[in-house]
Amino acid sequence: MSEMSSTLQALASERQATLAAWALASLQLADIPDYQYYRLAVASDDASFRRYFRATHLTRTTDSFIFVDAPPEKEDSRPFVQVQAMLASAGLAVPRVYRADLAQGFMMLADFGDTLYLDMLAENQTAQIETSYQAAFQAIRQMQAIPVAEQLSVYDEAKLRTEMGLFTDWFLAQQLGLMVDPREQALLQGLFDTLVTAALDQPQVFVHRDYHSRNLMVIAGEQPGIIDFQDAVRGPLTYDLVSLLKDCYHRFPRPQVVNWVNETHQQWLQGAPENPVDAAEFLRWFDLMGMQRHLKCAGIFSRLNLRDGKRRYLNDIPLVMAYLVEVCGLYPEFSEIGDWLSEQVLPRLVALESGK
Repeated sequence: MSEMSSTLQALASERQATLAAWALASLQLADIPDYQYYRLAVASDDASFRRYFRATHLTRTTDSFIFVDAPPEKEDSRPFVQVQAMLASAGLAVPRVYRADLAQGFMMLADFGDTLYLDMLAENQTAQIETSYQAAFQAIRQMQAIPVAEQLSVYDEAKLRTEMGLFTDWFLAQQLGLMVDPREQALLQGLFDTLVTAALDQPQVFVHRDYHSRNLMVIAGEQPGIIDFQDAVRGPLTYDLVSLLKDCYHRFPRPQVVNWVNETHQQWLQGAPENPVDAAEFLRWFDLMGMQRHLKCAGIFSRLNLRDGKRRYLNDIPLVMAYLVEVCGLYPEFSEIGDWLSEQVLPRLVALESGK
């Protein structure tokens, strides 16, 4: 092991020891019985620099809490605490924050368990999926009713374009080694322009921003347990619906997606929006919002692989590319970009997959 690796490992071990001491003190301050008999174990990590640990009682294994390690030089935990309060006030099921030390980047949270919506989807229980997703749609409506004018950052043109730039910089150039020529660059720029316009034309509401099957949990009661909400913004109406129904980790049949989108449109109309659109335009908003998100996701998954060594995210790129190609086939205005993706990009992705 190199000297640098040894140093990094020592720093990680030292931080984990600091978290363990903070966790013990937090359990005591929260008046948790037999606090000294809890032990920490890694629960999960995510696509950021955060790590999650579960504190479980040595004998009462059902008694547990989650401790978050979010190094303050890498992650700002203040938005998590702020948004948690907003969602809880709206009657949504989010983990209780028992204690937070923002200077150190530690938090003590309620434990929602291990059962994700993704696990439920893998079991393919149709009735439970329909019930759970109806509850998830209701949660979106509750989030969108939260007043956000002065509380959240805006998902503006600059942010939308920066995210789509990840597709060009990280996915095309660095992951696939594909440098676009001037004609292709103009094609992409035209696509980006269209997607930005479609996003900004929509009503701007509370957006969770990662509202999908890995961030929704099956908990007691009908509501989904909502996690990973710290990146919430004020943004396009259909964004969270896209995250949910064009999930990067699970694909629903297109007819089912369209049916759910139409139901959501009808619910939205019942709220008497100022500038309503018809079902076809609402579906177009949804599909184009999906294109913006999936361009971003292809770039992010590539960055997670190349920069952070999280190679497992390469497995999720084919689905987001399939969504992009699908939408290009549904709207004639995107036929040229769809041909380019099919002829130039997808073969390189297949070669990448076969070489893993």
